[in-house]
Amino acid sequence: MDSENPAEPLLSLRDVSVSFGGVEAVHSVSFDVYPGEVLAVVGESGSGKTVTAMSLLGLLPGSATVSGSATLSGRDLYGLSRAELRAVRGAEIGMVFQEPMSALNPVFRIGTQLVDAIRAHSPVSRGQARDKALELLATVELPDPRRVFRAFPHQLSGGQVQRAVIAMALANEPALLIADEPTTALDVTVQAGILDLLRTLGQRLGTTILLVTHDMGVVADLADRVVVLREGRIVEQNTVGELFRKPSAAYTRELLDSVPSLGAGATEKSSRAGEPLVSVEDLTVRYRGGVRAVDGVSLRIAPGEVLGLVGESGSGKSTIAGALTGLVPVSSGSVVVGGVDVASGRGLRAARRQLGMVFQNPASSLNPRATVGASVAEPLVLHRVAGDHRERVAELLKAVRLDPTLAGRYPHELSGGQRQRVGIARALALRPRLLIADEPTSALDVSVQAAVLEEFARLQEEFGFACLFISHDLAVVERVADRVAVLHEGRIVEEGPVGDVLGSPAQPYTQRLIAAAPVADPDRQRTRRETWRSLTRS
Repeated sequence: MDSENPAEPLLSLRDVSVSFGGVEAVHSVSFDVYPGEVLAVVGESGSGKTVTAMSLLGLLPGSATVSGSATLSGRDLYGLSRAELRAVRGAEIGMVFQEPMSALNPVFRIGTQLVDAIRAHSPVSRGQARDKALELLATVELPDPRRVFRAFPHQLSGGQVQRAVIAMALANEPALLIADEPTTALDVTVQAGILDLLRTLGQRLGTTILLVTHDMGVVADLADRVVVLREGRIVEQNTVGELFRKPSAAYTRELLDSVPSLGAGATEKSSRAGEPLVSVEDLTVRYRGGVRAVDGVSLRIAPGEVLGLVGESGSGKSTIAGALTGLVPVSSGSVVVGGVDVASGRGLRAARRQLGMVFQNPASSLNPRATVGASVAEPLVLHRVAGDHRERVAELLKAVRLDPTLAGRYPHELSGGQRQRVGIARALALRPRLLIADEPTSALDVSVQAAVLEEFARLQEEFGFACLFISHDLAVVERVADRVAVLHEGRIVEEGPVGDVLGSPAQPYTQRLIAAAPVADPDRQRTRRETWRSLTRS
């Protein structure tokens, strides 16, 4: 799109405000979306970006009050009746939701849902709709469209499901496509493919995209212009190049500074000598049907060392973590933690006392009916540690920079960052020698993620625990790890110092993985995109 001489806007928002029970979530938001462009609306959780997008389709709860105007092709969407809005959804505005599996009905085949979406707005026969559905599945570059057409959602990978959802959103050739965090739950390689698809669709079909995201790497990769929201207000809007080169708002600068950037360089750390705390030898884990989730993996973690474990979904990362904790049965090989053979099952309770676990989603890993204090004290209770638990809980909350008075609150009364700090405090309750962190920051906003990572580094220095840090975010791993192991289909394909592996990868798979990770810089990202394309084709 020629941003210097834009055409008439396809969508215009003027003084849009949204309130819930008298509390304003969006305050006087105004912006335009032009034909053929990708406009990104960015901001952290609670900034009002999704509420603004959902208001366009009339998908807010009944408690919401909307004012202002949202004009699409000359019609104010806020003035339409329910029947008129239903006609707009899918026909004039397509929607790609954040969680693709929840956007599809699990009991119907992909083809059935696509055919129904087409016939809801077009007077065509079922046979004609079937032909159109197969054409759409091919358009979104799904291999073997006929197989996908017959499949149920659970029979597809995450990336395939998201492509099917995009096909459904495009079924009636809408003028505007709203993509709400379309890559959040996806691995970097799958994410790169989805972003490439959206870019190609925009160029080939002239689709206008309203992109809602908190991922500045995605913005750098895909957007033409950017609107930055904070607490329901626009603080800045500009072309993507100008915004990244010279942000005018202090908040935008803070947002960009918080993004960990792959290639910024790993901190040099001294090598760890002596006997390993964790020794995994030729580990194999088979699931029902003979599927090898982990296939002959060997790795070591020295006392005080952080080993990053990276790879796509299904590569075996979480299975290895489960084997270390004794929660996943080992088919063959040995798993020794602190001198205890976990694979044998003997001494498992003693081994678990040396372990702490930080989970991906702090909201689901904390008991909603237990207070913060009770959650932090839970390991002390389970392992029958004597003493005043309240004193130890207060000490742990202080260690993760939380006010000890929060011990009496419940998880829903805390922010996401506070809940994750509670999860870290609980993991440190027994003074573990090994901490297993499974995607500990993926559910957090970038500024909160930055604070949690800073806290993690400080605690690791203070307490001296070793750590298996599992993540698909390579920039985060580069920042926290001493060494990194790359998993692919249950096997380690590359391992070494983090600077060597992520800076100069030797294996083609690692090279593709690194090239797929978006960076928050439009110029660098353009080069990386071409590198990823060439590696994918080779």
